[in-house]
Amino acid sequence: MATIGIRIEDKYAMERRVALTPNLVYDLVHNMQLRVEVEKSSKRIFSDHEYEKAGAELVEKLEDADLIFGVKEMPLDFFKPGKTYLLFSHTTKGQKYNMPMLRKMMEQKINLIEYEKVCDDHHRRLIFFGRYAGIAGAIDSLWTYGQRLLTMGHSNPFDHLQQAKNYVDLQEANGALKVAANRLHEQGITAGFGPLIIGITGYGNVAKGAQEILQSFDPISLSHEDLLNENYINNLDPKQLYIVVFKEENLYQPIVETKKFELQHLYQNPVQYKSIFERFIKPIGILLNCMFWSPEYPRILTKYFLREHFYDTDFNLRVIGDITCDPNGSIESTEYASTIENPVYVFNPIQNKITDGFENEGIATMAIDILPSEIPKEASEGFSEALKPFIKDLAEVDFNTSFENLKLRPELKRALVIHNGQLCPDYKYMEHYL
Repeated sequence: MATIGIRIEDKYAMERRVALTPNLVYDLVHNMQLRVEVEKSSKRIFSDHEYEKAGAELVEKLEDADLIFGVKEMPLDFFKPGKTYLLFSHTTKGQKYNMPMLRKMMEQKINLIEYEKVCDDHHRRLIFFGRYAGIAGAIDSLWTYGQRLLTMGHSNPFDHLQQAKNYVDLQEANGALKVAANRLHEQGITAGFGPLIIGITGYGNVAKGAQEILQSFDPISLSHEDLLNENYINNLDPKQLYIVVFKEENLYQPIVETKKFELQHLYQNPVQYKSIFERFIKPIGILLNCMFWSPEYPRILTKYFLREHFYDTDFNLRVIGDITCDPNGSIESTEYASTIENPVYVFNPIQNKITDGFENEGIATMAIDILPSEIPKEASEGFSEALKPFIKDLAEVDFNTSFENLKLRPELKRALVIHNGQLCPDYKYMEHYL
């Protein structure tokens, strides 16, 4: 049986998540009879003492572990020959900045299992932080909206909210959101800023997490077509919160107008589609971007559109919460990822200029790329619970056999990017990026 290793997270100062919690470690040690090593960490959300109490061995560096669990990318000098690593490697799209890491893993003849690729037979992801990104991202976007209006001289129902990281747990955050909801229903939004409509792109785990937070406000759902009816929008209740969810058919249409929208055709031929999202954007006060995007797809919101319409009297967009955070991606004005320590910047579409903080003219952008780290306890617990069914099987696998004879659960075998230093069949396309 393999020895399990849990490494420290050192890519970001505020990264406090962990793949395996002390509760799961206790189960691994006492019920599954597995040995677990944990690298010491003073910042991890769960203390060294909690792991020691659970039966893990605390170590300065992982020396004996065969199966190593992390969250984010690992430094090049960390990898050791023949080991198996599970992490979010951010390599399968050919991300240029991680190609040196991929090459190093191949040189060391290691096995890489990519969490993002652990899917069921219907290609649904089984191990993810997405829900928690949506939860933290929605909290931070509402906080950003409150602070943005406050800097413009307007007290508002959201001005008491804090960044998600400042709440002890989700229960405390939900209490603050309930206060905001009561204030909204009693006071409404300042004239000229409402009604408050929140647009949500996507309907996966990230979007579901965001909507989970918005339920505190008993939101009323609108259709994307409602946004085109100016008279209808102008008569909405300023004491209500409204949401509208955008699916692919609301975001894209074929460039050839005689063709009908087909979801599978979009997936297979994204270059044959154009974005139609901008026609709906003006009434939206907060945009929560929760959708998958890759460079083959058209952008849904361009700098050109923002520049041309920023001064329109019916343009109401104050905050972009780019939760999926693809810099220079689906939302062009998201020029870079922000950090937990410096979470918000304002994009001025007229000057094409960015300034940190909430002040100055433009659109406030929250684009933190490690949002689940703001709620590390709940995020780690959810992630660890999703991993639990796979660990004993992983510990029993002999990775020295050929890929064809590898007795690995199908969900995990599909996620095996590198096997003994070689790209697996489903990932041979990555040779192009190397």
